[in-house]
Amino acid sequence: MAHKTDIEIAREAKKKPIQEIGAKLGIPAEHLLPFGHDKAKVSDAFIKSLSDRPDGKLILVTAINPTPAGEGKTTTTVGLGDGLNAIGKKAAICIREASLGPCFGMKGGAAGGGYAQVVPMEDMNLHFTGDFHAITSAHNLLSAMIDNHIYWGNELGIDQRRVTWRRVMDMNDRALRQIVTSLGGVANGFPAEGGFDITVASEVMAILCLATDLKDLQRRLGDIIVAYRRDRSPVYARDLKADGAMTVLLAQAMQPNLVQTLENNPAFVHGGPFANIAHGCNSVIATRTALKLADYVVTEAGFGADLGAEKFMNIKCRKAGLAPDAVVIVATVRALKMNGGVARADLGAENVAAVRKGCANLGRHIENVKQFGVPAVVAINHFVTDTEAEIEAVKAYVAEQGSEAILCTHWANGSAGIADLARRVVELAESGAAQFAPLYPDDMPLFEKIETIAKRIYRADEVLADKKIRDQLRAWEEAGYGNLPICMAKTQYSFSTDPNLRGAPTGHSVPVREVRLSAGAGFVVVICGEIMTMPGLPRRPAAETIRFNEEGFVEGLF
Repeated sequence: MAHKTDIEIAREAKKKPIQEIGAKLGIPAEHLLPFGHDKAKVSDAFIKSLSDRPDGKLILVTAINPTPAGEGKTTTTVGLGDGLNAIGKKAAICIREASLGPCFGMKGGAAGGGYAQVVPMEDMNLHFTGDFHAITSAHNLLSAMIDNHIYWGNELGIDQRRVTWRRVMDMNDRALRQIVTSLGGVANGFPAEGGFDITVASEVMAILCLATDLKDLQRRLGDIIVAYRRDRSPVYARDLKADGAMTVLLAQAMQPNLVQTLENNPAFVHGGPFANIAHGCNSVIATRTALKLADYVVTEAGFGADLGAEKFMNIKCRKAGLAPDAVVIVATVRALKMNGGVARADLGAENVAAVRKGCANLGRHIENVKQFGVPAVVAINHFVTDTEAEIEAVKAYVAEQGSEAILCTHWANGSAGIADLARRVVELAESGAAQFAPLYPDDMPLFEKIETIAKRIYRADEVLADKKIRDQLRAWEEAGYGNLPICMAKTQYSFSTDPNLRGAPTGHSVPVREVRLSAGAGFVVVICGEIMTMPGLPRRPAAETIRFNEEGFVEGLF
């Protein structure tokens, strides 16, 4: 019997009015700003009223390195939230918003799957509540004000050769990576080289996701370094008087979005930095709000634990004063077989040996999570093609690593299929076993922080960086930025910078191509290998199959 598609399941959801979902968390209807009947923003005034409440338990869901076979991290995050509610716990989910780039490119959506989804799925994967458009507008307002300042006499003495602020758009468009602006004569300004990143790589996105309130948001926006003068002194966004208008544009976007799962449990969906080129976590304000309202908060960090979880721990938790109580590492038999060398076309056939070989990738992630002092449990996200022997091989391997793997069938069965994991997560979170600590101290030199991540998380032998990059890092230290954490921009497909090197490689090098100071967000971006901050569309983009069907429903988002 053919299974229903994710979008067919989402379309059949029996959604409740968003006011009823808010009531589950004790949010009064007057503090919800509705967007239709099934989504709303939570007011700033209500969030401020929660400050004296104790925090619930924070559960991070992460995964092995992604493969074309699929891992189901968001599906497991949603399923676990439903599962915790089903066993009698008051739980909320916190995930990121979807970018239009991958939605129309390769991925095709980001709201979970099967019977563990957040709805309204179509809205979440398209314009949603307009947060990304607000971020794009605020970012590009700053770009326009830089060029305008230079055009009208350049009172700040900006060296046009050293303007570091690029433009953004929320779409994959490789043609805009490097461009020349202001062509066409005197009236259009001074021609200069520029370029676009995708909105989810914007420092404004990172700032919105790390800011605690509007005042903090404006301070961080003002701290953005947009350019340098000829004497190499920095020019900030506040020097251009752009921070106030940017904050006004972002005021509504700062309020977290509340939606629901298929089982009518509350889910906050807010913010969306990519984990391979940004810090990969939902907003601090959404996570903190959920922790004040629920006993358990299930959140995720993008891609594998080497990127998302590392940044969740070293950036988000460090900056926001958060500490996870347990970590769930998602793996599938299919993905482990790919890590064990099996081609995608052959994943349906039983191959226990390949599963065992691929488990090395999972084992590396278990070791890495434990380095942060947080207990970990493995969720085996079940596929119908998995065999008993393959599942048992994963369980046996994980037991050898001093952890536990639990089979989860939430995709097919919703909360009933993940109850065992939910109970185990409660045991871990309530045990007090977590002794969370970031991987490196604030006062470690920047290059040593990069080396620490490369050697302890990626298991690289060395970091390759030329004198120009090392000098730049030292200059930032001298300018007072040496205490910032590191945000690695690296392929998500491997522990190395080679996307084709699966499993658990050792003995490799991490080449650093560029470093960028995100002074407002409060971290240093380290661009490694061939990673791009503006992706391109694949040969056959998902956009080719997205359309309205004869019944007027959207097809192709999944």
